[in-house]
Amino acid sequence: MTTARGGSGRAGDGRTVVVTGGTRGIGLGLARALLARGHRVAVCGTDAGRLEATRATLGDAAAVVAADLTDRAAVQALWNAAVERFGGVDIWINNAGVSHDRTPLWQLPEAEVRKVLDTNLLGVVNGCAVAVAGMAAGAGGHVWNMEGLGSDGRTVPGLGVYGASKRAVTYLTKALAAEVPAGVSVGLLSPGMVTTDLLTHGYADPVELAKARKVFNILADRVETVTPWLAERAVTRTRNGAHVSWLTTGKVARRFAAAPFRTRDLFAD
Repeated sequence: MTTARGGSGRAGDGRTVVVTGGTRGIGLGLARALLARGHRVAVCGTDAGRLEATRATLGDAAAVVAADLTDRAAVQALWNAAVERFGGVDIWINNAGVSHDRTPLWQLPEAEVRKVLDTNLLGVVNGCAVAVAGMAAGAGGHVWNMEGLGSDGRTVPGLGVYGASKRAVTYLTKALAAEVPAGVSVGLLSPGMVTTDLLTHGYADPVELAKARKVFNILADRVETVTPWLAERAVTRTRNGAHVSWLTTGKVARRFAAAPFRTRDLFAD
């Protein structure tokens, strides 16, 4: 039986949470949901325009920091900024991720491959290394890594590099759970299909996109539906090796069974 490690797991006690890639999509949704629950939040991004928009959206309650996650020193600076602002970090969520065009591996430009692997894998490695070391030297804490398509080994033609990066993150997290120091824990967050730009990215053929949207309208959910649920569990289920999944096998089966009797259009304005 896996023992509990890290924070107390009590909701509403004002935890400090760092969310990487927190200027849009799931990351921004998590930040909003955490702030609404009385927690302290630090987010990061690399786009100057999005950083400014996020500061305006989240207000003074959040720390918004520019950080390139592929640079270990920049990740350390993000940790330092959160500690300086809030006095410590209880939970770190490695959420930042990018996808690529739906293209066979041999046709994918090297620069695009490198960007996906650097962000999705090296960025998570750097986040884990900095957060675990900082938590071990302080009062402990919990690190979450974000799963995605490919984490369970399922393959999708044209998304081999993205899927491989997410499969690697799942392995990395399970391996890390076996070696974290006392007081520190790690786990996996699985948001399922969420209607962000990552979900529909890379469809060059409008017909294929239309087909995909039919499936998305059955299985996917909006950011504002998924992130409050994830945020609540991110601060309460801090068991070492924890796996929190929104779109379970049972939920998938129920949604397909109900699809003929319900109409959903997640892409309507």
